[in-house]
Amino acid sequence: MTENLKKKILELEISEEKILFDEPMSKHTTFKVGGPAECYIKIDDIKDLRNILKFAKNNDIKITVLGNGSNVLVLDKGIEGIVLNIRFNKMEMLNFDGKIYANIGAGVKISIFGHLLLKNEITGFEELSGIPGTIGGAVRMNAGAHGKEFKDIVNTVTCMDYDGNIKQFENKDMEFDYRRSMLKDKKYIVLEVGMQFEKGTEKDIRQKMEEYATYRKEKQPIEYPSAGSTFKRGSDYITAKLIDEAGLKGFSIGGAEVSEKHAGFIINKGNATAKDILELIEYVRNKVYEKYSKEIELEIEIIGEN
Repeated sequence: MTENLKKKILELEISEEKILFDEPMSKHTTFKVGGPAECYIKIDDIKDLRNILKFAKNNDIKITVLGNGSNVLVLDKGIEGIVLNIRFNKMEMLNFDGKIYANIGAGVKISIFGHLLLKNEITGFEELSGIPGTIGGAVRMNAGAHGKEFKDIVNTVTCMDYDGNIKQFENKDMEFDYRRSMLKDKKYIVLEVGMQFEKGTEKDIRQKMEEYATYRKEKQPIEYPSAGSTFKRGSDYITAKLIDEAGLKGFSIGGAEVSEKHAGFIINKGNATAKDILELIEYVRNKVYEKYSKEIELEIEIIGEN
């Protein structure tokens, strides 16, 4: 990014403390790897978002949208253009005829929202409450856990297109499928999500949340940096089982390793590069194909320049 463009960005009506240049993405992803973003902007205001989208369009600058940095692998050369870190943090809940309706900002962390629901004795989110990431990112990929997905609770999704227009989509418009929605293909930025729940009891909700948290701690390598589950499950097979049976648990390249605890996770043992992780992903995919003739797909998204 030229010094002239940097100067123009700083002249926009956006607080300078929200703008970072050449910002290491290893500081903003759960994998703890990734080169620098040319420009990283924290977005918690609709006006700021419109301004930067207009500026990017007028100057032909690439936009990358990021929430909590989970479910992504940023490559070692970093990200060209502008990274928008979405931080809309609205949390509003309304009670109508025994039904609880929540309007939640896209930047709210799932764990924080889960604890808010617990505090207010609202049930229906327990299975999802341990997912790393933000509400916006989870809706975009239709995140799920323990047999439940975001499509099961979402009523509406309010988005902004890259021209600054705000649009609201109903659940049926979202084209939800396994780990995807129409947002994977279309250029919209999630602003807010409307969801529906029911009243519960603090005791029951806490018990379920603790059960799911224990399961996650026992079965998943949460003690190491990762992007969550690396590979999608297959239509007629369990991907982690194939990786395990191929003898790949514990196999490593550089600082990247196939988790000993769960073969569906690639973890950063502390000094991994994105190159290590990418090479290990390809190695695993090739070995599984050689042994089982199954082409396993990535659940994580690869971003940036190689």
